Amino acid sequence: MTERSRSVLKRDLMQAHASGDAGRLAELYFTVACAEETGGRTDAACFFLTQAYVFALDAGSRHAS
Repeated sequence: MTERSRSVLKRDLMQAHASGDAGRLAELYFTVACAEETGGRTDAACFFLTQAYVFALDAGSRHAS
């Protein structure tokens, strides 16, 4: 993941948190988790995947089942 894409992702996360958009947060945290896994950072990937799951539950997403 490039520095630019990290910056955009961070901005998007902050906006989604500010607006309380749980569905968008689930998507964004899943994206971060995938990037961390690709980079070999398994512990970080697990943390972000857990966050994605929690927000998916909160949003009532079918991905949480």
